[in-house]
Amino acid sequence: MSARRVVLVRVAHVALLLTGALAAAAHASAPLVFTDVNVVAMTDERVLNEQDVVIEDGRILRLGDAAPASRPANAVVIDGRNRYLMPGIAEMHAHVPGPDRREFAEDVLLLFVAHGVTTIRGMLGHPWHLELRERIADGEVIGPRLYTAGPSFNGNTVPDVATAVRMVREQHAAGYDFLKLHPGLTVATFDAIAATAREVGIPFEGHVSEAVGLVHALERGQRAIDHLDGYVHALAKDQCARTRAAGFFGIGLTPCIDAERIPQLVAATRRAGTAIVPTQVLLEQWARPPTEAELRSREAVKYLPERLIERWLEARAGFLGLEGLRTEDARAFIDVRRRLIRELDQAGVAILLGSDAPQVFNVPGASAIAELELYVAAGLTPHRALLTATAKPAEYFRAGDRFGSVAVGREADLLLLAANPLEDVRALHRLEGVMLRGQWLPRAELDRRLSELARRQAR
Repeated sequence: MSARRVVLVRVAHVALLLTGALAAAAHASAPLVFTDVNVVAMTDERVLNEQDVVIEDGRILRLGDAAPASRPANAVVIDGRNRYLMPGIAEMHAHVPGPDRREFAEDVLLLFVAHGVTTIRGMLGHPWHLELRERIADGEVIGPRLYTAGPSFNGNTVPDVATAVRMVREQHAAGYDFLKLHPGLTVATFDAIAATAREVGIPFEGHVSEAVGLVHALERGQRAIDHLDGYVHALAKDQCARTRAAGFFGIGLTPCIDAERIPQLVAATRRAGTAIVPTQVLLEQWARPPTEAELRSREAVKYLPERLIERWLEARAGFLGLEGLRTEDARAFIDVRRRLIRELDQAGVAILLGSDAPQVFNVPGASAIAELELYVAAGLTPHRALLTATAKPAEYFRAGDRFGSVAVGREADLLLLAANPLEDVRALHRLEGVMLRGQWLPRAELDRRLSELARRQAR
């Protein structure tokens, strides 16, 4: 592409964003009404039929039986007949690119929103994300509400206790929402992180280092464990585990699993009050990687750069080369993880929807819906599965009075669907529009933005 063509494309892209922003601003002072809509409030398992939902200044002003006479005279009206209005969903294991890839970062944010994701938990932070968080909140950038960690705590970045203490204090002072743990921590550095985090009042979340172990992480108050990290290790019979390489999240230890230990680990997790972010779609695709044809046939893949898809395919070749990953081991690995998700949920542990995107095979937004479907496959009802993406993330962030349900006073993060998600969570594929803190993005607008993104990736 010529330099002049690049400039023109970028100018057109900026103009498109400005047009959307100006259109939103033009309606900012006017209320908006979803009329005669069926509301999936997520405050319980009911559907409230034929409701009017009035939005003003980015919040839900009124929710009640459809009443044309009570609708504001100057309101923008959205016909909700035979449609379902539910809260936006949360992706609790997201990755946002850094400042060296700003355009790609905005593309990722758009993909989340276009699939109904209105809140994300950013799991690998950068100081620029603090600025981005504010720009999203101010409406300067179209994107989900962002909770972000700082740079990772791991065996390389935290070589000693003094460094652990210093990093916790620095990240708390900088204003990050939580601390992200990666593998490689020693018991001493982990304990220093835990103690200092409690002292300053910032949660620590993420992986479980092998030296630390699941039980110790739970006892020290790790707020969330991602990927079910450490669970297969904790289920493995000691003598068997000593003779095998653990592999990716314990996949190599599958033949060593003692399923009778599951209730004990579930009870310990419940006592600790630790939340679980399974990223099941990531792990199932690791255990059983899609073929190149299957990957390329996915609708949302066209929105990503070709070089990224090629890297995923290279990674796939590595997955298939994992020593000892037999078909029966892959199936057993998937089954035990699904059982853990089901039994943790039944025990009252907070399961929070997280798919890990953009990550190998996971397109932002699309993989969150796939993750939701896997929770149902694991044995959760559609209602229980939807709670992992709506009310439970809001409760986790102590923001249940702001988002996660459809109720008067909540911020207007809403999805309009053509089918009832309480009957089938795949209704999220039938998205007719997204409201992002009061800004309405109908299907036609989402498609326009996605089409432009696909054209840019195809050049």
